[in-house]
Amino acid sequence: MSDENRANPTSKLAIITGGSRGLGRNTAISLARRGVDVIITYRSNKAEADAAAAEISALGTKAFAIALDTGKVSSFGAFVEEVTSVLRSLGRTNFDYLVNNAGISHHAPIAEVTEEDFDALCNVHFKGVFFLTQKLLPLIADGGRIINVSTGLARFTVPGLGAYASMKGAIEVLTRYLAKELGSRGIAVNTVAPGAIATDFSGGLVRDNPTYNKLVADSTALGRAGLPDDIGPMIASLLSEDNRWVNGQRIEVSGGANL
Repeated sequence: MSDENRANPTSKLAIITGGSRGLGRNTAISLARRGVDVIITYRSNKAEADAAAAEISALGTKAFAIALDTGKVSSFGAFVEEVTSVLRSLGRTNFDYLVNNAGISHHAPIAEVTEEDFDALCNVHFKGVFFLTQKLLPLIADGGRIINVSTGLARFTVPGLGAYASMKGAIEVLTRYLAKELGSRGIAVNTVAPGAIATDFSGGLVRDNPTYNKLVADSTALGRAGLPDDIGPMIASLLSEDNRWVNGQRIEVSGGANL
């Protein structure tokens, strides 16, 4: 890597899981606009991840895409090695921000949730977040930041989403414990809980189904469904020094859903 292409060692660096699409991609772009270099992860669509990295790089920051199945704990060691390699290429020994964003959707009433469904949700949304964060702790800079992405569904209820929401409830508890245990290192840990957002999540349900979109809008104080641009910039702001004293909190970003 030439000197002109080498990242500024004083710049911030973020890891965003599921950063190739949806809210993760918007967050990565929002951070890049603030001069933050990013590592995004993707599960299988390399072309999509490379396109996201190119879009981020066009903003003048460094972007790296690394494959990662966040539901497969056995793969985390290899991922940490790849992150370490990226850090070396940048002349760094650590990174600053971790955004645990990657997720999968699931719709079924509790009476119909299978153990296989439950385990898949747990592996991605709770177990994966727990152990990926654990694996990355030695590489997170003192004074860094962690954001765990939850959901408005951990506060209000929508039948058929109980298993998914329960995993996010666990994440919100984990956030508070992480904030307490990592406080001695100056690392702030918070939860961001989006409301219903118009992305391709859940097969694009909010984005592509006018009836469901209207249902969301009608139950939201600001009168519409959320957009990725409502979330990514907020996360970028929360990671900044402007919000350095916010710690151990659940911040819902839903436009006032189901008040």
